[in-house]
Amino acid sequence: MRFLRLLTVLTIASAAFGGEFAVLTNGSRLLIDRHEVDGARIRLYTGSGHIEMDAVGIQAFEIEGDTAPAPPPLPAAAPAEPAKPAPTPTDLADAAAIKYGLPRNLLRSVMSAESAGKTSAVSPKGAIGLMQLMPGTAKDLGVDAQDPEQNVDGGARYLRDLLLKYDGRLRQALAAYNAGPGAVQKYNDVPPYRETINYVNRIDNAFRKSPE
Repeated sequence: MRFLRLLTVLTIASAAFGGEFAVLTNGSRLLIDRHEVDGARIRLYTGSGHIEMDAVGIQAFEIEGDTAPAPPPLPAAAPAEPAKPAPTPTDLADAAAIKYGLPRNLLRSVMSAESAGKTSAVSPKGAIGLMQLMPGTAKDLGVDAQDPEQNVDGGARYLRDLLLKYDGRLRQALAAYNAGPGAVQKYNDVPPYRETINYVNRIDNAFRKSPE
């Protein structure tokens, strides 16, 4: 009897609100216009027709709209972007050359002569990295010599400044990069140091072959 009273109450409620769902004991839900209770039988009206079934086959009625709609599916996660490869020594040299208006081949040649493109290169005198910055020079330039990108950027800026200092005379600028401006000033030219002469000739010759 309690079940039938519940159905009667739901019948009255459905008349006031319109459409409803018949929840069957097997878990199915039927959308209907209304229903009527006739003893142990229930009529389910849909459109112009109806179906009749035992009351025990229906678990409950729900007013249409009472049940919260299922949440929308979450958007598919965007595929992770592949990690960008670390820049190569040539990439670093070319980026710095463009930034400071230097020929790319010149900066590549300086890097090759200084460190052979090795980020971990350290000279017996303590010069660090790809373009072999001395700690004091790196400090004056405001760069971290241990960071490859900052190291090459600082070296390119230093070479650009030396070219400006020597009015574009490449051999003097290269000699100052290798032996220091003091040595160039002392001899008013490339100092007569075998290492510096070989260094300047190597880079100057490579640059003349491909002055890009």
